[in-house]
Amino acid sequence: MSDLYWLSDAQMAKLEPFFPKSHGKPRVDDRRVLSGIIFINRNGLRCRDAPEEYGPPKTLYSRWKRWSEKGIFARMLLELADQGGETETLMIDAIGRPLRMFLTAGQRSDYIGARALLSDLPAAKHMLADRGYDADWYREALENKGITPCIPSRKGRKVPIPHDADRYKKRHKIENSFARLKDWRRVATRYDRCPKVFLSACALAAVVMFWL
Repeated sequence: MSDLYWLSDAQMAKLEPFFPKSHGKPRVDDRRVLSGIIFINRNGLRCRDAPEEYGPPKTLYSRWKRWSEKGIFARMLLELADQGGETETLMIDAIGRPLRMFLTAGQRSDYIGARALLSDLPAAKHMLADRGYDADWYREALENKGITPCIPSRKGRKVPIPHDADRYKKRHKIENSFARLKDWRRVATRYDRCPKVFLSACALAAVVMFWL
């Protein structure tokens, strides 16, 4: 098991604006609890197996579940990415950091996520995506937003659409980002069966690795 993880003062300053207001009895130490949540997610632990330095397991569990249900971790990713993202090229962003996340079933088409995220895309010049996103409606929608698609044509296209092959080589940053997210055991193994909680695990990993 790795060493204990503790959020720094600078990291807490970035996260505190997202904490919900406490009603009635004040919450216990936010730094301790959130550091513990990060630790159990990174190492794939049950809350009951967390080191005692992080406090009662029940507190870790209830905070994790409650804030996940409220979408707090997803909002951290969304707003921190908006504050710090460089989006000349969308592939996550131009240097490979996640900007948005949308969870779909494994058997669903890539189009489902593409359609869901389309209206929320930030301004950019290019979009890099694999041929799973090669659809006329998607290309047209990107161009209407002023974004040039860099997407290889599906093999079934009668007339292939050219793309910038040199630019497309940068798409490896997307795969690299997914590989880094899977360094967190809770994400790689998907212990959480509830979609909202699993999305929170992915969002929290992205926030800690890329935006703090």
